[in-house]
Amino acid sequence: MTHPRLHARANPDKPAVVMTDGSPGLSYGELEDRANRGAHLLRELGIGQGETIAYWLPNCPEVFEVYWAGQRAGCYITPIATALTAEEADYIIGNSGARLLVADSAIPGLAALPARPGVTVMTREEWRAALDRQPQGQIADEAPGFHMVYSSGTTGRPKGIRLPLPEGEVTASHQLAEQIGGRYGLGPDDTYLSPAPLYHTAPLAYTTAAHRLGATVVVMPKFDAEEALKAIQDHRVTMTQMVPTMFVRMLKLSETVRKSYDLSSLRHVVHAAAPCPVPVKHAMIEWLGPIVFEYYGGSEGNGSTAITSEEWLRKPGSVGRASWGTIHICNDAGNELSAGEQGIVYFEGGWDFKYLGDEEKTRDARNPRHPTWSTLGDVGYLDEDGYLFLTDRKSYMIISGGVNIYPQEVENLLITHPRVADAAVIGVPNPDFGEEVKAVVQPLDPADATPAFAAELIAFCKEHLSPIKCPRSVDFDPALPRLDNGKLYKRLIKDRYWKKD
Repeated sequence: MTHPRLHARANPDKPAVVMTDGSPGLSYGELEDRANRGAHLLRELGIGQGETIAYWLPNCPEVFEVYWAGQRAGCYITPIATALTAEEADYIIGNSGARLLVADSAIPGLAALPARPGVTVMTREEWRAALDRQPQGQIADEAPGFHMVYSSGTTGRPKGIRLPLPEGEVTASHQLAEQIGGRYGLGPDDTYLSPAPLYHTAPLAYTTAAHRLGATVVVMPKFDAEEALKAIQDHRVTMTQMVPTMFVRMLKLSETVRKSYDLSSLRHVVHAAAPCPVPVKHAMIEWLGPIVFEYYGGSEGNGSTAITSEEWLRKPGSVGRASWGTIHICNDAGNELSAGEQGIVYFEGGWDFKYLGDEEKTRDARNPRHPTWSTLGDVGYLDEDGYLFLTDRKSYMIISGGVNIYPQEVENLLITHPRVADAAVIGVPNPDFGEEVKAVVQPLDPADATPAFAAELIAFCKEHLSPIKCPRSVDFDPALPRLDNGKLYKRLIKDRYWKKD
């Protein structure tokens, strides 16, 4: 069975959504009822198949009510990050063509959101009340919808990633759920923990896939390292997905704290979204055993890789072999490179995505010689066994004196320093070399933001890396602009330096 409706019929009282803070969740029967009522509400508002609805919500059950209502009404469902300003949210609402926005009244930007003709805005309370007034049962013109997410905008304005809507019955199996179920064996006997915000693609995709597969989804309102361990223990979680920054925070708990929780129910700890430093992943596998799985892919759905713990221990640093589509490594001219040669990572054979309203960005993501091959903008190489190693994003590359420097390698090293909480490495203007390497570091202890510690970090880098790759200077930041999905808003950091006269 690959739809929550089918699980609701078979086991209506089974928990579909459990909130770790003790607030009310949803059974599968309740989820089915609320989704059907939501679909009736969409039609009452004049929202038809192929149109867009949006939510601006924290982690809460209403996310799934909105999602599954849109999914059976043939709509695109667009999540908006709660940290965005009114201006940023308004851009997504306008660009996506959203007809409905369901928002939390506590979001600071909601009051400043400008009114748009044809857009209905509802708070969570208004959404719930409106659903209570709707009839039960299915709408007459059901059709399958799907999410339309926006890229995080780490290198510019966020891009709407639009895929063709599925065809057939709303309860038909979906490729994404089939992949997740096949790869990890996720099913009705499982409990899936989502510690990340449900407005990000991977948490939304994995939790809704878990609903298709009949698992119970346990949702943390906000990630906390020790609270995550407690949730795994208390709810007997079998699978979770995290990002490397969560790994770092858990590993920096004391060993006594980490060992005080029973994590024996875990079968799969999946990670993606951002590079994981090799020492961090080694430590996670040593702690939890060979249950750490990694994949690489994007919201665009143009392809993906996968790697198990056992494979990774043989190929440390790799993100795996192609699990969906075919990988091609190409130079800037679009010509394919040989094994071991570094270039732009392209996939062939995945979904044919488009960036909504931006033909130029869509075209730029295609290989100039092979238009059916597409890229997320990452740089890497394949080894002789077909394992992919990512170097960095092309847009983050530093060119200093004609030498290409990829910041990820330096960042992965800095984060292993015991007194570093987070790090970003960027290129800043240099009159002689064009750019030079700068590290912006978030120390664990704010008192460490000193010239002496900066010199210590530069020396630390020189112990392990070629001098050309090492930072020539280190600045400190009390909190780097990193999203909850693990991605760094590096553009905001670079702007501090490149906008200076």
